[in-house]
Amino acid sequence: MLIALLPGDGIGPEVIEQAVRVLDAVTGDALSFERGLVGGAAYKAVGHPLPPETLDLARRADAILFGAVGDPDCDALERHLRPEQAILGLRKELGLFANLRPARLFPELADASALRPEVAARIDLVIVRETNGDVYFGEKGMRTTADGLREGYDIMSYNEAEVARIARVGFETARARRGRLCSIDKANVLETSQLWRDVVIEVSRDYPDVTLNHMYVDNAAMQLVRDPGQFDVIVTGNLFGDILSDQASMCAGSIGMLPSATLNSRSQGLYEPIHGSAPDIAGQGKANPLATILSAAMMLRYSLGKAAEADRIEAAVAAALAAGARSPDLGGRMSTAEMGDAVLAAL
Repeated sequence: MLIALLPGDGIGPEVIEQAVRVLDAVTGDALSFERGLVGGAAYKAVGHPLPPETLDLARRADAILFGAVGDPDCDALERHLRPEQAILGLRKELGLFANLRPARLFPELADASALRPEVAARIDLVIVRETNGDVYFGEKGMRTTADGLREGYDIMSYNEAEVARIARVGFETARARRGRLCSIDKANVLETSQLWRDVVIEVSRDYPDVTLNHMYVDNAAMQLVRDPGQFDVIVTGNLFGDILSDQASMCAGSIGMLPSATLNSRSQGLYEPIHGSAPDIAGQGKANPLATILSAAMMLRYSLGKAAEADRIEAAVAAALAAGARSPDLGGRMSTAEMGDAVLAAL
């Protein structure tokens, strides 16, 4: 099985290295790896954040393990050349439309959450985020108004097929968990959200065993802080999901702990930690690799059919934390490599 390794920028290469060590330990020689340039590293090397060679590798691979993109040196580039366009390009070209972001609190990290321990302890949810539409992919640009003012615009839109497709992923995910799905929208003010709500209700008729409720996104943000335990599976659009999943990460202790999977209709997936490239600590060995290691476990489960190996990795991460493994973001002093060592020891 071929895995495309796209380390990217900042701490991306450091956390990818630790995930590969863990994958080698649990799969032996079952996986082969091929590296590609992406993001700012690719732009600096070949003049584009998603070179044709990298896109070809991604298409050939059974799955993609992605580090992070983002480089302050590239902030002044035209938008289509900025590092972040690489991840959008991969989603579009590979049809990666369904992002799964689990958030649960490891008991040992209760003190790291911004919430009271008794509230944080109840966090165990999955956010299903649509990632191939919304304002990130809609028409956008800069223009001048009739009275000479500069105006930026980004069009939010979904069609019913796009909503139905991600809704089904949400319902299937809820069916496999505790049978509760919360659809997040802003139907009181947005026509896009009204269509979203209407279509989700239509799809729900095929899932009578799943309890569906709806929530406006502003209320959802408050409820994630007030009572995160009420959520099982959340399904929402690209923009709202981007924001809520980062909020959920801090409720669960650290953005360095949350993995993600973005799947297409063929179960080919791109797997990445939800944190960014963190250029301020790049190369210092301070990055927490656990989100990337847990993303590798999701890769084994969802794209490679190796659920037992995924279980082993997740159990090893829990055991390492129980034994006291802590990177700086978790209040400890262990380096990136030492955190990897702790997981390997727990295996």
